[in-house]
Amino acid sequence: MSRQPSRRTLPSASPMVATLLAVVLLAAGCGGGGGVATSSASAEKSGEVVLMTHDSFALPDTVMAAFRQETGLELRVLKSGDAGSMLNQAILTKDNPMADVIFGVDNTFLSRALDEDIFSVYVSGSLADVPDEFELDPEHRVTPVDYGDVCLNYDKEVIGTVDLPLPATLADLTRPEYKGLLVVQNPATSSPGLAFLLATIAEFGESGDYPWQQFWRDLMANDVLVVSGWEEAYYSEFSGGAGEGDRPLVVSYASSPPAEAIFAETPLTEASTGVVPAGAFRHIEFAAILKGARNPSGAEKLIDFMLSISFQEAIPESMFVFPVNQNAELPDTFTRFTTIPDNPVKMDYESIGHNRERWIREWTEIAIG
Repeated sequence: MSRQPSRRTLPSASPMVATLLAVVLLAAGCGGGGGVATSSASAEKSGEVVLMTHDSFALPDTVMAAFRQETGLELRVLKSGDAGSMLNQAILTKDNPMADVIFGVDNTFLSRALDEDIFSVYVSGSLADVPDEFELDPEHRVTPVDYGDVCLNYDKEVIGTVDLPLPATLADLTRPEYKGLLVVQNPATSSPGLAFLLATIAEFGESGDYPWQQFWRDLMANDVLVVSGWEEAYYSEFSGGAGEGDRPLVVSYASSPPAEAIFAETPLTEASTGVVPAGAFRHIEFAAILKGARNPSGAEKLIDFMLSISFQEAIPESMFVFPVNQNAELPDTFTRFTTIPDNPVKMDYESIGHNRERWIREWTEIAIG
């Protein structure tokens, strides 16, 4: 396997500074702020709809062609960095939006996006095929498109053996037998790192005999390794799959074992990595129509298409996430090589928005000092 999705790794530098520079450069390249508006207006006249998304958005050409055939519209994809940078750009340009639709805002940043009031209300007829658990906004400003579970992955040659069983709970990770075996990501710079922190907060709470802060103190005492992002954790420190490290436990995704199978040089009968169900956190990604969209009717057609079977069945092996349309079938690699956690953490997005920065500061004091 040569790659896995990395859009959830957030920049370590100030995202606002980076985004401001990106917007300035974009405006300069288009001949000033009016250039962006002219481009979008031209897109509408030429039958084009513009999608702002993260850098890891990918679809087969056949799916792009299906959208064109079904709607008569050309889809122009505007990749805008990771999910955090993308949202920053959408907020900074909300008075003159760069696109018609945005895709890739997830539930860890949803409250910020909704507070900025940058989305239009739209109820797709295809929402009837999406379970209620994915529809987090009762005002329908965002439409769920996919989900994925951030969870512990393990090296099957080391963990789950007679000598060392799978950790049954997050608290097990502080036991002596798991000392020095786990690598995690910094939640201040990594989206899976943030998801894992949220899972521990949901598991242990903020009060009582064993709050989440004490769990992290114990985890640090048990020689957990903290790195800046997912790629460093998985490829450099993890011992399983494509990893070249010596730690058999890593915070990754439920889609990592299928990705290992898809990118294996020779066909696999079994993935070399597995999923630990305990402590999984469910990410849900949304699409939304931007207020002021130059092609609002085309934007609605794109939202509808993103819930269609042809789009939903393409995203597992293209973007390594799971479809929300209950009628979409998973590819064989996803049914054979992974386990979807039965009871992932689903923290209220408003609670995340109100507490995220404080939680990250408290974690930093414990783990970094």
